[in-house]
Order: sequence, then structure tokens, then C-alpha cells
Amino acid sequence: MFIVIEGQDATGKDTQARLLAEYLRAQGKNVLTYSESGNGSTDEFVQAIAKANLNKDFDVDIRTHALLYLVNRYEQWRKIAEPALKKGDVVIVTRNWLSTLIYMGYVGGMSKNTIIRLHKLIMPEKYFNPDKMVVFTISVETHAKRLGTQGRTGEIWKSKGESFQQKLNSAYLKVIKEYNLPTLSAEGAIEEVQSELRKLFEL
Repeated sequence: MFIVIEGQDATGKDTQARLLAEYLRAQGKNVLTYSESGNGSTDEFVQAIAKANLNKDFDVDIRTHALLYLVNRYEQWRKIAEPALKKGDVVIVTRNWLSTLIYMGYVGGMSKNTIIRLHKLIMPEKYFNPDKMVVFTISVETHAKRLGTQGRTGEIWKSKGESFQQKLNSAYLKVIKEYNLPTLSAEGAIEEVQSELRKLFEL
């Protein structure tokens, strides 16, 4: 089973993915989880790209960011997701190609058609058809509050101002509507969100 959890920064994607993995493992399932950004990866190549992509002090063009995210996306797919799915394991991924479409395209100004074409050229068909998917949503106010307490504002996207964050929020809402994606409010307590996530996924 291939599961995708999307959403803006500070929506709790990784926490909920971890809890969902623990729940499924308790049921006897083999579960792998990872973040497509590569942040936290143990793979040195993926980790190096993630650090370069998240470093706000680097002069990196928006197209370069898109390409680097795609590299990490593909590398982790072929090394982690694809082998596990072939064995019948559960793979839970936080973020997918829509993050690049939103951050680099809708907000960053890169051609959205170019982003779509690049991903269609590189990523296999299965990647675009997860068995379960959800986009976490939170209000602009909650997002700002959580960013301020996470201590990760040194990262390039999280260090950008309120105007950028509001554009991201609007872009997520637009993509949710355009792609008819299922959503889940991440405003509640961690345990409440996890309970609602299991219900949504019928797990």
C-alpha cells in the first residue's frame, strides 16, 4: 500500500506518518516511511541534496530547486518505495510532487507545465496513483504560530515572510480544488488528528 501525506510546513505530516506507521506495525504490517525532501534521510547523497536545497544562504534558482527535489524524489522512490511496494509492504511518504508544483510553480513562478512534464518523464505511473492520500490543512494563524515554535526558521522556505506563507496557503487550497484532493484539518491535538486520519484512510 502506497500512502501519501501532503500539506504545508508545520501541519504535522512527519509526526502523523510516524504514528500511523506505528499503528500499522502493531497490526503486523511491514511499514517504511520517509520524507521526499530528504531532510532526515540516512542516505548521504539524498541528505547532501536536501541540505543544499534547504540552506537559505545559497544563491539557488527556483528551477534548480525543482530539479534537486526531483532528484531526491526519484532516488528515494527507486531505493525505498519501489522495492518495498513490490514486496507488498506499506510505504508512507510525506510530501509528493505537488509540493514542487506549489512551491516552485504556483508561488515561485516556474512554469507549472514544465514541472508536470519533468515529473511525468522521470517518475513511474504508480507514483502518481497512491492507494491513500490526504492533504493536511491549517489556518494562516496556526501556521505562523507553529513555525515560530519549531525552531526551524533557518530553513529557506520557513524563513520567508508572512506574505510568502499566505501565498503558499492559497496555492495549497487552489491545488486541492483543482485536483479534487481529500483534506484533513490538522488544527487539533496530535491524537485527534491521528484518529481522524485512520478513519479517513479506513485503517
